[in-house]
Amino acid sequence: MSPGGNLTVDIEFRRGDFHLRADFSAGPGLTAFFGRSGCGKTTLANLIAGLARPLKGRLSIGEHVLFDSATNHFVPPERRRIGYVFQEGRLFPHLSVRKNLLYSRRFLPRGVVAPEPDEIIELLSLGPLLQRRTQNLSGGEKQRVAIGRALLSAPDLLVMDEPLAALDATRKSEILPFIEKLRDDAGIPIVYVSHALDEVIRLADTLVILDDGRTVASGGVEEIMSRLDLRPLTGRYEAGAVLSVTVRGHDKSWGLTELGFAGGRLLIPGLEAPLGTELRMRIRARDVSLSLEKPKGSSFLNIMEATVREIAPSDGPQTEVLLDVGTPLVARVTYKSIATMGLEPGKRVYALVKAAAIDRHALGLGGTRKRGD
Repeated sequence: MSPGGNLTVDIEFRRGDFHLRADFSAGPGLTAFFGRSGCGKTTLANLIAGLARPLKGRLSIGEHVLFDSATNHFVPPERRRIGYVFQEGRLFPHLSVRKNLLYSRRFLPRGVVAPEPDEIIELLSLGPLLQRRTQNLSGGEKQRVAIGRALLSAPDLLVMDEPLAALDATRKSEILPFIEKLRDDAGIPIVYVSHALDEVIRLADTLVILDDGRTVASGGVEEIMSRLDLRPLTGRYEAGAVLSVTVRGHDKSWGLTELGFAGGRLLIPGLEAPLGTELRMRIRARDVSLSLEKPKGSSFLNIMEATVREIAPSDGPQTEVLLDVGTPLVARVTYKSIATMGLEPGKRVYALVKAAAIDRHALGLGGTRKRGD
């Protein structure tokens, strides 16, 4: 199998009354499956891993074909070289962390070169845990060990099925940076299943949206999150845009950091990040205001010239407006404001974003897609 190759899926699967139809392609990096419970995310991950067999179609990673119904070709799971990390670590409680990590190496095919254990131990900061028994670890520590064990099996693809679902907010924030490092440094494609929008926005290079057994959209996370037609699936309340930004400066006297993006700059509460650091950030639609004139004497530190691109239809008193500020931005406004301001596609306005509205939880490292563009 070719590490880093495109994941190409065009398959159908049926079990009882459930029918899955998946058709998408994803490049290297982390591909996230997102959707409501029961939409088929885990089933699709299991089909990729070989734990279930499609009814028909074709599935490949790079030049390696895993399934092709036209030729009756099916690679069994033990030959797919795919590491799988489940919701629970599924570690051996009678073994130390070190022995859990090294367990899979005894099953490596002849000639396969596995990562050095010290590299994975350093990547996941597991050194202080090596002599401990797994029942004495926190949930986040167990998941880091499970990820390390999967990596030491020398997989060509890593599948992570809701790896943070069983963790509280503190443990999630503890392990998210490790998954970012894994995405950026491990050099293998990752399939990541989650129903938590914050996770997939922070981690995904490619986002695949599923609904009722169908892949309804796939593409870069910035592109998918700016599509107003996907609001019922990506969440009305959490609607917003995802921006790729770079740290341009720090104003320590006011505790602010300047971020540059395709259309200009943003000021946010100060970050401990070196100049040039590439980040991904989300600006929620509810935190964006609009004005026909450039405000004076305003508390808004981020005032950007914008063009209205699209106004989403809605049955309620408010809706989302897609803006172009050099990159997509979404604002939530009332229909009264739309009428009063005469908003329509092509209208020039000013978009206003409070610096204080952007918190650290809305920021993550830029991802592999950003570096590959």
